[in-house]
Amino acid sequence: MNQQPKTMKAIVQHGPKEKLQIKELPIPIPGKGEVLVKMHAAPINPSDISLLNGTFATRPDYPVIPGIEGSGTVVKSGGGFIANLRKGKNVACTSSAGRGGTWAEYMVTSAMHVIPFGNNIDFEQASMMLVNPMTAMAFIKIAKAGKHIAIVNNAAASVLGKMLVRLCKNENIALINIVRRSEHVKQLNELGAQYILNTEDDDFETQLTSLSAKLKANLFFDAVGGEHTSQIINAAPTGSKIVLYANLSGDPFCADPRNILQNKKSIEGFFLGHWTSSQNIFCTLQTISKVKSLLKSELKANIKKTYKMQMINEAIDSYQQKMTGGKIIINMK
Repeated sequence: MNQQPKTMKAIVQHGPKEKLQIKELPIPIPGKGEVLVKMHAAPINPSDISLLNGTFATRPDYPVIPGIEGSGTVVKSGGGFIANLRKGKNVACTSSAGRGGTWAEYMVTSAMHVIPFGNNIDFEQASMMLVNPMTAMAFIKIAKAGKHIAIVNNAAASVLGKMLVRLCKNENIALINIVRRSEHVKQLNELGAQYILNTEDDDFETQLTSLSAKLKANLFFDAVGGEHTSQIINAAPTGSKIVLYANLSGDPFCADPRNILQNKKSIEGFFLGHWTSSQNIFCTLQTISKVKSLLKSELKANIKKTYKMQMINEAIDSYQQKMTGGKIIINMK
């Protein structure tokens, strides 16, 4: 029987916007209710880039091991019923605050943050099983709970955006997709998206105002922020809700309070962890089960390229140059 090593390689950042380094560190020890995961793969997500740039809502204590989600095998339990149950299982996982991220050979996390998966799912797909698929499913649940017959999503050429195209088709929810390049229009046309607006068009805001009114779309999911949020607020019909779930532009937005007050518009934030915590355990397990069943179809994410840990800075550059067209995966093995 192979003895577990005492040290591991980990991707480490020493300050915001600093280049990432590979460091040799002690393998962390799981406490009660925690597990040690031998990591296999992890994607790069916009939230990871926000952390690296120092724009994440909660600033970490440096040095930090980045990585929000990934996949691997539970090799040790710190004790507790759920943790013991997970030992030896292949799992999709998310990091726990203060315990290091997924971009390392090993990670300690809460046993509640790991989801076992079967042999029909590979480690690379499993590494992307939680953040985007769960967010897409959450948006559908929010739309259905509010009895919305049409919704709007920007950054629609992203992996999450394409998942929403497929899910909305199945749920008979009209979806207005907002993109920023003509090549993105082509990608979504190939997916069968019916309504696509391009922010490059001079009359984009007029188009959005007209189409939103026509389809009675009054639920807007906004990942871009900045000036685009201001446009959405202006274009949204009376009684609309704007849900901010990222700020890819990195800019603040400006809005006329009278437009919001007098036209019964509301703005709220969406953070997956908070939304999941607000659901009862039965609903969460039901959502996870559906995610697993759809991972090879509606919730499948195309992989653009896989990089070894040692090439992490090249992987980050590649991801930031083009955040559509497939995911970048880091291989920890």
